[in-house]
Amino acid sequence: MSDPRIRVVGLGPAGPELVGVRAWALVTGAPHVRLRTRRHPAAATLSAPSYDDWYDRYDSFEELYAAIVADLGRLAAEVGDEVVYAVPGSPTVAERTVELLRASDVPVTVEPAISVIDLACARLGYDPLHRGLRVEDALMSPEPLAGPGPVLLLQAYAQEILAAVAGRLAPSTPVTVLHHLGLDDEVVETVAARDLARSAADHLTSLWVGELRTPGVAIEELVNLIRTLRARCPWDREQTHGSLVRHLREEAYEAMDALEELAAAEPEPSAALIDHVADELGDVLAQVLFHAELGSELDRFDLTAIADHLTTKLVARHPHVFGSEVAESAEEVAAKWETWKRRQPGRTAADDGVTWDLPALALYEKVARRVGSTTRATDDERDDEGLIDALEEVARRASQRGLDLEGALRERARRLLARAPESPGSVAT
Repeated sequence: MSDPRIRVVGLGPAGPELVGVRAWALVTGAPHVRLRTRRHPAAATLSAPSYDDWYDRYDSFEELYAAIVADLGRLAAEVGDEVVYAVPGSPTVAERTVELLRASDVPVTVEPAISVIDLACARLGYDPLHRGLRVEDALMSPEPLAGPGPVLLLQAYAQEILAAVAGRLAPSTPVTVLHHLGLDDEVVETVAARDLARSAADHLTSLWVGELRTPGVAIEELVNLIRTLRARCPWDREQTHGSLVRHLREEAYEAMDALEELAAAEPEPSAALIDHVADELGDVLAQVLFHAELGSELDRFDLTAIADHLTTKLVARHPHVFGSEVAESAEEVAAKWETWKRRQPGRTAADDGVTWDLPALALYEKVARRVGSTTRATDDERDDEGLIDALEEVARRASQRGLDLEGALRERARRLLARAPESPGSVAT
């Protein structure tokens, strides 16, 4: 008798014609053979026992796979010889039982085989080295699928899995469905992610996502662009945190104007207005990226540090989402934010965190909220003081009612301009 061991062979991604000669000889001629599943075109004519009826015995795939590995080890020890274990596709691609076998005490030999990766790349005419093909399990994560592409998603064996993948992509993202590759009923079709769940799916279905332009990819390109500008543009090379402040302020106000236009045009803003808003927000983002690059050059902070700070802050500010606290309304959330900010290290005075560069009315509203002001000045000895008192009262009441005075006045200004007669050359001063 030979030493007990397990030899793993792959049945390829399609029918028997894609199974290697050596592998086929092993699964048809070895005395001790087990199939992980008979649900595969190349396994249809094999008489060896399979583990198909084990799938309903366990609550999870991990439990099932551990049980299969244990059984193979027991069988090898019992027969005192080699056990051939046949799996769909390639033993080295998306085959958890092979990983577990390699980590076991039983000697394991893995025979190479054609994988679905080979078949997909051949059908699509794609060299995986051309631009870093990624291979992922369609079941692995519910998070949005990150770029760049292309990505080959395996184990897309049911419509609900296709729907879950679609939910991880922008609705218009093209997805190529690879169904029954290498078989007579092969289907290769490209659909929008929103229509993906309507496609056929079984254990011989994979998904190919080619171009995958996600926020991460776009931001990386922007960071590299800012670095190029700093290196090659004379104006950009001269900028500092201080010199850019006024640009940030201007871009912020322009973005505010665009957003207010968008709000006024809801629920059906024009395509031109939507593009305008995206453009203005991009200008604000450019300022942030520029400051991040300056901080990186001085070894103080970079975009990663900025993002990490923001993530930490947002998680801390939302204990009702990421913790055990409860908040049933926006007002409760706002009150909790103010409490949270007052508890932050270094916040010892009422004016800590107050942005004094805000417009005066917005500044007063912020301070009034911070200190919970309910009183107003009463010195009416002079007209100027009386006007200031009136402004303070207006700001106080606006704060209590949650009214955005700046936005309201800007809207009134727009209305005033809209009512003014158009007479070129006669602007009132």
